[in-house]
Amino acid sequence: MLAIEGWFTIEDGLTYLLGTRCATCRTISYPCATGWCGNPHCGGTDLDVVRLSRRGKVWSYTNACYPPPPPFVAAEPYEPVTLAAVELAEEGIIVLGQVAGLTVDDLRVGMDLELTHGPLADGPLVWMWGAAS
Repeated sequence: MLAIEGWFTIEDGLTYLLGTRCATCRTISYPCATGWCGNPHCGGTDLDVVRLSRRGKVWSYTNACYPPPPPFVAAEPYEPVTLAAVELAEEGIIVLGQVAGLTVDDLRVGMDLELTHGPLADGPLVWMWGAAS
């Protein structure tokens, strides 16, 4: 089960973020825009769902050393979660996500990361950033 339907997909074991591209101005939106283009200078309403880049560079990163408050479910015992804001290689937009298999000590601004996926503490799958292959 995916944590957020329509925001990402897993196909043949590979994780892809899903965004929209405006047919009028080519603006990319993530998560998917609905109804009209996310560009305030465009009145376009023809939006195509597209897969976004699977790789990008670390723009910023941090860790969450405390469990999230209810209603979110945290693992027991709680282990800090590493988060990274990654600038997608082709689109130039920045997407925040949990990092799998790396800590803040492993990350550097400008480092390449690649999309992967993993479960949240309560089971649903989410996209995550991982070491680039």
